[in-house]
Amino acid sequence: MYPSDATRSGPQRLRTSDTEREQVAAILRAAMTEGRLTLEEGEERLGQVYAAKFRDELGPLTADLPDNGRQALAATPEAQAATRRGIRRHARFVAVLALFLTALWALSGAHFFWPAIPLVFLVMGLMRHARYGRYEAGYGYRHQVAPWNAPTYR
Repeated sequence: MYPSDATRSGPQRLRTSDTEREQVAAILRAAMTEGRLTLEEGEERLGQVYAAKFRDELGPLTADLPDNGRQALAATPEAQAATRRGIRRHARFVAVLALFLTALWALSGAHFFWPAIPLVFLVMGLMRHARYGRYEAGYGYRHQVAPWNAPTYR
C-alpha cells in the first residue's frame, strides 16, 4: 500500500539552492543577450528567479526557451572551463595508460603490439570527449534534465 498525499511525511516540494538560482539566472541573461527575451521580460524573470523558494518555480521561467536554456548554460565561461579541464584530465589518463600498456608490452617480449587494440578505443573515447564536450555513457549531455525541470515522481 502506498501512502496518500495526506499521510506522506516530509516536504512535498524541494527547496532550491543559490547555485540553481544562479544557473537559471545565467540562462536568462544569455537569452536576453541572444535577443530571445526583451529587457523588461528578462528583468521580470530574473526577479522571479531570485524570489523563488522551490525548484518547481524555476522550470516555467525557462520553459519557452529552446532546450529549456541548457545550451546557453553550457556556453557560459565556467562551463567551458570545466569542459576543458575534463578533457585535459581525460587526455592525461589516456597518456598514462598508454605508457603503462607500452611498458607492459615491452616487458612481455611479445612481437605483436597488442596495446594498439585498447589504445584505439581509448583514443576514440578521448576524441568523442573533445568533440562533444562531455564524455558520458548513454545519452550524452543533450538529454540531461536540469533539477528544476525534472519530473516529480510520487
